[in-house]
Amino acid sequence: MFDFMNNLGLVWLMLIVISSLGLILKAADVFVQGASSISLKLGITPFVVGLTIVAIGTSAPELFVNVIAATSGATDLSIGNILGSNTAGILLGLGISAIMVPLQLKSETVWKEIPFSLLGAIMVVVFGMDKLLDGSPENVLNRSEGIALLFFFFIFIIYTFGLNKAKAEADEEDSLIEMSWLKSIGYIFIGLLGLILSGSLVVESAVGIASKMGLSQNLIGLTIIAAGTSLPEIVTAIIAAKKGHIDMVVGGIVGTIIFNIFFALGVTATVAPLPFKKDNILDAVFLMLITVIFFIFMFIGKKHQLTRWEGICFVLLYIGYISFAVLREVLGLSFI
Repeated sequence: MFDFMNNLGLVWLMLIVISSLGLILKAADVFVQGASSISLKLGITPFVVGLTIVAIGTSAPELFVNVIAATSGATDLSIGNILGSNTAGILLGLGISAIMVPLQLKSETVWKEIPFSLLGAIMVVVFGMDKLLDGSPENVLNRSEGIALLFFFFIFIIYTFGLNKAKAEADEEDSLIEMSWLKSIGYIFIGLLGLILSGSLVVESAVGIASKMGLSQNLIGLTIIAAGTSLPEIVTAIIAAKKGHIDMVVGGIVGTIIFNIFFALGVTATVAPLPFKKDNILDAVFLMLITVIFFIFMFIGKKHQLTRWEGICFVLLYIGYISFAVLREVLGLSFI
């Protein structure tokens, strides 16, 4: 009877996580619509709206899950979520898209945006190795390091303002809708409320699942939560690839990776210091390595193109690493 009730509770928690992830994705979309509408009413250009509100909105699921998890003491869930989301974005989002349509990247993406995302991954690895580099008693991503990440985030925002402004304005014009003041404010309020409530449910349920299954919060964050919060970017990338919108595919994934590390993780570490465990460091190193591989792929075969076979390699790498992470957890292996 105990096992039956325990399993029933586990299934219930999983259903709550799935439904809450769906709610948090919808809440983020509603918030972006309301905030974008008010920005347009205030005379802010579609480019700036897309660069700030819409871009931050795509990272809202990761951001709210992370902040709520960190303030609740579930810091492992926060780190696993960001590292897992970015890993899924590169290996699944770009991988599946490249399998469908080879992705031809712009020169500025290859030489500026991919290296900037690599810088973020390197900073996370360095910030998480206090014991080795500073001789500290523990590895912690502290508030000063979180502020440093936010500083680089604002540098990226300023830099991006100078890229193809005229073209970006034209691209964003059709995608943003201006609503009435009342409706816009209502969308913002409902969106924020949905993000807070669903984020709390995701965190509480995920911690419950980890407890019942005897798994770490890091593994739950790296797999289930990361897959759920990164789903919008992955689905958008696949749909855009199918329609031939290559810039949207690559820009959306790479942009979200940058926002997740510098903004979402930066805000989270500023709110509450994040202890780094050995598995976290290994996951961060893996993210750094696949970003390096992504950059190298740009010069193998056709220049600045992610080909189908490279996309297949990405998907296989994701399956392999997630399998490794599960085995690492189950067998209690340690590699650092």
